[in-house]
Amino acid sequence: MDRKRKWVLSSGALLVIFLGRMTTALEVPLDPKVLEGLPQPPTITHQSPKDFIIDPRENILIYCEAKGKPHPSFSWTRNGTHFDVEKDSKVLMKPSSGTLVIDISGEKAEAYEGIYQCTARNEHGTAVSNNIFIRQSRSPLWSKERKEAIMVQVGVSLVLQCRPPAGLPPPIIFWMDNNFQRLPQNTRVSQALNGDLYFSNVLLDDTRNDYICYARFPHTQTIQQKQPITVKVLDNSPSEERRPSFMAPLGRSSTQMALRGGVLELECIAEGLPTPEVSWYKESGDLPSSRMSFHNFQKTLKIADVMEADAGDYRCTAKNSLGSAHHTIKVNVKAAPFWISAPRNLILAPKETGILTCRVSGDPKPQIAWSVNGVPIEDSPKDTSRKVEDDTVILSDVQTGSSAVYQCNASNEFGYLLANAFVNVLAEAPRVLTPPNNVYQVITNNPAFLDCASFGSPIPTITWFKESQTSILNRDPYVIHNNGTLEINVAQSLNSGKYTCIASNNLGTRENHVYLEVKEPTRILAQPEYMVVQRNRKAVFECKVKHDPTLIPTMNWLKDNGELPDDERFLVDTDSLTINEVTEEDEGTYTCVMNTTLDQDSASAMLTVVEEPDPPTDLELTDQRERSVQLTWIPGDEHNSPTQKFLVQYEDLLHQAGVWHNLTEEEGTKTTAHLDLSPYAYYSFRVLAVNHVGYSQPSQPSRQYRTNPAAPDVNPTDVHGVGTEHNNLVISWKELTGLQSNGPGLQYKVNWRQKDVEEDWLSETVANASKYVVSGTPTFVPYEVKVQAVNDYGNGPAPEAVVGYSGEDVPMSAPESVQVLVQNGTLAEVHWEPVLTSMVRGRLQGYKVSYWRERSLHQAEAQQEEQQVLLFSGNRTDGRLPGLKPYSLYTLNIRVVNGKGEGPPSPNHNFETPEGVPGPPSFLRIKNTDMDSLTLEWGPPQDNNGRLTGYTLKYQPVNSSNELGPVEEMMFPANETTVILADLKYSTRYKFYFNAKTIKGSGPTITEEAVTIMDEAFIQQPIVDVFKVRPIGPAFTNVNSSVVGEEGAVISWEYFGPDKNVYVEYIVENSKEDWTKECVNGSSGSQTYLIKGLKPGTSYRVRLVVKDHSEATIHSTEELVITLPAMKSDQVDLATQGWFIGLMCAIALLILVLLIICFIKRNKGGKYPVKEKEDAHQDPEIQPMKDDDGTFGEYSDTEDHKPLKGSRTPSNGTVKRDDSDDSLVDYGEGGDGQFNEDGSFIGQYSGKKEKDTHEGNESSEAPSPVNAMNSFV
Repeated sequence: MDRKRKWVLSSGALLVIFLGRMTTALEVPLDPKVLEGLPQPPTITHQSPKDFIIDPRENILIYCEAKGKPHPSFSWTRNGTHFDVEKDSKVLMKPSSGTLVIDISGEKAEAYEGIYQCTARNEHGTAVSNNIFIRQSRSPLWSKERKEAIMVQVGVSLVLQCRPPAGLPPPIIFWMDNNFQRLPQNTRVSQALNGDLYFSNVLLDDTRNDYICYARFPHTQTIQQKQPITVKVLDNSPSEERRPSFMAPLGRSSTQMALRGGVLELECIAEGLPTPEVSWYKESGDLPSSRMSFHNFQKTLKIADVMEADAGDYRCTAKNSLGSAHHTIKVNVKAAPFWISAPRNLILAPKETGILTCRVSGDPKPQIAWSVNGVPIEDSPKDTSRKVEDDTVILSDVQTGSSAVYQCNASNEFGYLLANAFVNVLAEAPRVLTPPNNVYQVITNNPAFLDCASFGSPIPTITWFKESQTSILNRDPYVIHNNGTLEINVAQSLNSGKYTCIASNNLGTRENHVYLEVKEPTRILAQPEYMVVQRNRKAVFECKVKHDPTLIPTMNWLKDNGELPDDERFLVDTDSLTINEVTEEDEGTYTCVMNTTLDQDSASAMLTVVEEPDPPTDLELTDQRERSVQLTWIPGDEHNSPTQKFLVQYEDLLHQAGVWHNLTEEEGTKTTAHLDLSPYAYYSFRVLAVNHVGYSQPSQPSRQYRTNPAAPDVNPTDVHGVGTEHNNLVISWKELTGLQSNGPGLQYKVNWRQKDVEEDWLSETVANASKYVVSGTPTFVPYEVKVQAVNDYGNGPAPEAVVGYSGEDVPMSAPESVQVLVQNGTLAEVHWEPVLTSMVRGRLQGYKVSYWRERSLHQAEAQQEEQQVLLFSGNRTDGRLPGLKPYSLYTLNIRVVNGKGEGPPSPNHNFETPEGVPGPPSFLRIKNTDMDSLTLEWGPPQDNNGRLTGYTLKYQPVNSSNELGPVEEMMFPANETTVILADLKYSTRYKFYFNAKTIKGSGPTITEEAVTIMDEAFIQQPIVDVFKVRPIGPAFTNVNSSVVGEEGAVISWEYFGPDKNVYVEYIVENSKEDWTKECVNGSSGSQTYLIKGLKPGTSYRVRLVVKDHSEATIHSTEELVITLPAMKSDQVDLATQGWFIGLMCAIALLILVLLIICFIKRNKGGKYPVKEKEDAHQDPEIQPMKDDDGTFGEYSDTEDHKPLKGSRTPSNGTVKRDDSDDSLVDYGEGGDGQFNEDGSFIGQYSGKKEKDTHEGNESSEAPSPVNAMNSFV
C-alpha cells in the first residue's frame, strides 16, 4: 500500500496540491442561488440514536432526514430485510421525509422491536443511516420473597442485598424507610454501586424493621419496592475491635475494564472496628485531578472521559487505629471505534482525481468495510477509476455521471461507526458567495479577515489585490487561507482601503470587492482611582476615554460587575460618575466600560466609605482600689477607618454634675485603661473612639464609682503678694476645684511675715475665698507669704513661701544734675543723677523725659510745639533724643516713674540745635509752555533749618524711549522765585531737578517734567496748571479732551504713578463691542495723545487705564464722552443734473395734462368722483380745510383756478390723523434730505414732516413732483 501511495504522489506536484485542495470542499453550499440547477447526491442530516429505547406508552418516532438535488426518496429495512411501510397501517412515513411514526395504540410495542436502517436515494447516489436498535423500556416487578429478621451482634459487619429486577435501562437504587425518608449514610453505612447496603460495623441503633430498597425506572417513571428487611442488633456477644478488611471487592486484587470516553467507577468498601477510612492512589502515575472525583465517603473513585492513559493499577487503602488493608484494581482501557479522520464529501470536476479517507482507531483495531450507494464495494459493479486501499478510496479521472455516495463502516466488538461521503462530479464556473462591497472594520493591531467564499468545480483559485496594485497579496503581512479568506495578522491604518478577490478556474473568472477600515483603539486615558470617602459626602470617579472619531462610543458603569443601583444619587456624566451622599451600601468596585461596535476598554476602582467609629459598649469597672480603678470596654464598628485612640472622660456627680472632663487617652489597639482617681468624688466614666474621620458618639456612662474623703493632696497655686495701697498687702491664690478638695470643709490657711526681719509668722484661715488683705504694712517692703489647703480630714502638704511686696506710693524727689550734649542738628544726649531708692517708694519703672521745641532760631517770638515724651526703662542715667529740628531752641525736664505714678519734674533745661540742610522747596510749577521756552516758579522750603544760601536747578531732555539727554545746571540766589528757560527744543519732554541750600549743604530734590508744544497747527494744547509736587491721591488728574477736525480727538492728562503701561481706551457710545486700546507714554507728569480715525458724527466714550504685566487694570479714570461733528455732504445735487431736470419736466407735463382732463370733465356738470364719495361718507371729525375763500371740501367750477396743494386726500374723502401725516422721509433711512443707500431721491424732494398749527395732526408735505405723482398711483 505504501508503494501505491508513492505512485499517487509521484504523479506530480500539481496533483498533490490539487488533491489537497479537494479535501477542503465539503459539500455544495446551501445558498439557494447556488443550489439552483446543481445536482447533489443524498446526505443524511438527522437520524435517531443507534440504541433507541422507547416508552411503550407513546408512539414510536424513528428519525431519518436527508437532503439532495433532486430531493431523495426513502426506504427502510428491519432486521436486514425490506420493511414495507405501506403494508402496515400503523406505520406512517412523513411526507418528503424518511421519518417513521408507528402508532402502537392497541398494539404491543414488542412487535416493533428490532434493528432499523433508513436508505435515502436519488439519481446521483444512495445514503444509508446507522443501524437503529429499537427496544422497549421495561420495569419488571420484584419477585415476592419472605424475609426473615436478620440477627447480628454489635460490632460485626453486615450487607443488606437489594438485587433489583433487571430493567431496560437499569433502575436507580436507593434505600428508605416506611415514611419514605432516605436512610442516613456515612463512612460506616453506605450504598454500593450494585445497590446493596453495607455496614462496616453495626450499632444497637441500627435495629429497625423498615430497611426498604427502592428501584426507580427512569423511562416509565415507575418505582418498585422490595419487601422490608428487619435487622435486630444483639449485644450479648459484642464483637471486638479489629483491623480493616474488604467487603467489596474481595481479595487483594481485581480487574476492571473501561471504555475510552466513558466513565470509570472503582469501588472499595471495607469493614472493621473502629470504622476504617478509605484512600486512593495510582501506582503507575498520578490521578487525573481535572477529571476525577470521590463519592460515597471516599469509597468510590470516579473518572470521567476515560483515556488510554487512565489504564493501570489503582490501590485503595482502608485504615483504622488497629491497622490497614490494601486492594489493587487493575484497569484495562478498551475503545470502541472513534474517528481520526472521517471521509468528507468531494466535489470533483470531470477528469479530476480525489481521495476518500476513513481513518479510525479503537481497541481492538476496528475492521473497515466500504460500500457504494449502500452496496458493499466488492459487490458493486467494477470501476477502473476506483481503487480501494484499506481505509482509502482513490478516484482517478472521474467522468460525468459517476457521482455516488460511499459508506465507510468501522467496527470492533465494542461498537461501530458509519459515515456517508458523496462524490459529486460537477463542471461549474466560479461563483463568489461573499456579498459585494462588504465593509470590514477592525481595530489597529488586531487581525483582519476578509472573506471570499466561493464555489466552482474545479475548485476556484483565489487571488487578492489591494486598490490598483497588480501584485498578488501572498506575502507578509497577508495570508490567504484555503477557504479564500485573506488574513492580515496585525492590521494597521495603512492597510485600510479597497480589496479585490478573484475566483478563477478553467471555466471562468469572477471578482468581488470588499473594503477594510482600520480604526483607532478605544483607550481609557484617565482611569478611576481608589477613593476613601466619608459617609454623606460626594464621590467622583473620572473615566476619560479616547476612541476612533468614526465610532460611536457608549459609556457604561458597573458596580461589582452588575448594574448601578436605581438611585438618583448616582449621576452618570460624559466622563465621570458622581455618587452623592454616599452610604455604606455604596462600597464596592466601580468599573467604567467604554464600548464601541468593534472594541471596548474598561477600568475599575474601589470605593471605601468611612465614617466616625461607633461608640464603645459594655463599659466595665474592675480592680477597684482607693485611688484607682481599671476600665474596660468593647470597641464599636470602625467603619473602614482604624481607631487611632480612645478618649476616657469622667463626670463628678458630687461637685460638677453634667460636666464631662477628659481624663486620659489610650491607643486605638487597647480596650483597657488604668484610671488614677481623686478622693471624695462620685465618678461616672464614658469612652469616645477616634479615627481619621473624627470622634464617635460617647458611650453609655459606666456605673457610678465613689471614692472616700482624705486630706488635700495639693495646695492652691498662683500665690501672689501685691499691695494695692501704700499701707496694705493683698495675698491672692487660685482656689482648689471640688475634685481637688479631697473632702468636705475645705479652707485656706494664709501665712505671712516681713522678709529679712526676725519675727513670727502671722496666719489667718479663710473659706470660700481667693484672697486676703493684710493692713497697716510699711510702704513697699518685701513679705514672705504662703497658703495651705485644709479640710475636715487634715492639712495639705507644707506650702512653699513666695515673696511679695506691700503697696507703693508716688516718688518724692526728682532727678538732679541734668545735662544735655547736642550731637548734631537732629540728635541730642541727656544725662541725669538717679533718684535714691528710698525716695522712689515703689518698683522703679524708669525715667520720663519730656521735651518740646520753643521756636526756630530765625524767629524772635516763641512758637511752642507739641510736647514729646520718651520713657527710659529701668535705672538709667542717660538717653538720646532723636528727630530734633536743626537751628531750634528746645526745653526739657525729667521725672522718675514707679508702679504708682510719676514723681515731681526736674527744673526745665534749655538747649539749642545747630544748622542743617534745608527741606525740599514747597512747590515747583511750569507755566507758559511754548515751542522753545517755558517758565519755572518755585517756593522756599517750609523748613529752612538754617539760613538759605540759594537754589540749584538741573534739567535734561527725555526722548521717546525714555533715555535721558545731557544735563544743564543753573544756580539762583535765595531771594529769587522764578526763571524763564529759553532755547528749548519743540515737542520735547524735559525733566527738572530742583533743591535749596544752606551752609550745611543741599536739601532734598524735587522733580517735574514738561513737554514743549508740538509743531502741529491744528492741535490746540489746553493750557492747564500742571507739574505740581506729586500729591497723594489718584494716579490721573486734570483729564481733558478736545475735538480735532472730523476724525480726531486730543486727550490730555497728568499722571503720577510708577507703572508705565498706560493706555487710552475708547468705544462707540451704547455699543456692545470691545474697547479699542492704544498704548501711550507712561511717564509721570503732563501728557497728551491724539486719537485718529474716528467716525464723523459719532459719540465715543474715552478713558485712561493703567495695567500691570498680566494685563490686569490697576487704575482707571472716569469715562469722557466725545462727540465728533458730522461730515459735510459731498453728494451731488440732483436738482442741477440735466437728465433729472428733463425727467421732472416730463412728469410735470403729464400731471398738467391729467389735471386739464379732470377740469374739463367737471366743467361738463359732473362732480369729481372723490367728491361723490365724500358726500356719501361724511366724517364728522374732519373739519373743512379752507384756503383763501374757505372752501376745500368740494372741487367745483369756481375752484378750477386754485393750484393743487401738496397735501394728499385719500380716495374715501377723509383725512386720517394717524395715516395721512406720513411723509416719504418717515420711511427712509433718516429724516435728513439726503440720498438713501440705493441713491434714491425720496428724501431730497419730499422734505421734512412739518406740523401746521391750524391743521392739527394733518400732514402738510412740501410740494414736489414726486408727491404729485404719488397721488395718482
